[in-house]
Amino acid sequence: MNDSLTRLGLSHVDMLYIHGVDPITPLEETMRGLEDVVRAGKVRYLGISNHPAWMVTKANGIADKMGWTKFVASQNYYSLSSRDIEREIIPMALSEGISIMPWSPLAGGFLSGKFTRDQEKAGDSRRDSFDFPPVNKEKAYDIIDVLIEIGGQHGVTAARVALAYLLKKAAVTSVIIGAKKKEQLLDNIAATELVLSDGDMSRLDAVSALQPEYPGWMLERQAQGRMPA
Repeated sequence: MNDSLTRLGLSHVDMLYIHGVDPITPLEETMRGLEDVVRAGKVRYLGISNHPAWMVTKANGIADKMGWTKFVASQNYYSLSSRDIEREIIPMALSEGISIMPWSPLAGGFLSGKFTRDQEKAGDSRRDSFDFPPVNKEKAYDIIDVLIEIGGQHGVTAARVALAYLLKKAAVTSVIIGAKKKEQLLDNIAATELVLSDGDMSRLDAVSALQPEYPGWMLERQAQGRMPA
């Protein structure tokens, strides 16, 4: 940590994220180590990334029990073509007061509008040769069709619509963008000013909907008729 701060020319960082699951080190040791850097004044807040919901709550449970600093933010892959974190991570974040900052909100550029069924290579995108994150492309092409249509109605790019969609989702506080060119950066930033209608959101929700999985479909079934109208 000291070497990192020296390279950055800083006395502390406001937020420190751990970015992957360590299958060897016990969570207790991880949380204790993080607490040490917080107590030393080198870190203000703690974040976590790419961890399952159960592990985040376990880690925070350990921290709460010991009187240590808890995670308050999480970076996760979240895009219109991959809404997987809505199954467990988003509900956990809303319950525990953890903010979500999506990484790769355009699915590695696949949702930028440069990729379509008729144009599988953009010609100037990293995604042309680095096919990551994983995408169900047939479903993604359906999503892109809707993004382009809604973008046309608002006079903006498909990328701007995709980012504006995520910014309206529960628990999301900001998104991590990866623009390569100045005009892309400015277009991405302008997503904060794009107001999507309820109809726009409903169309995007529908075309990108997750397939029901257990226990989600059972919880929904058991809840029928149990809540006041």
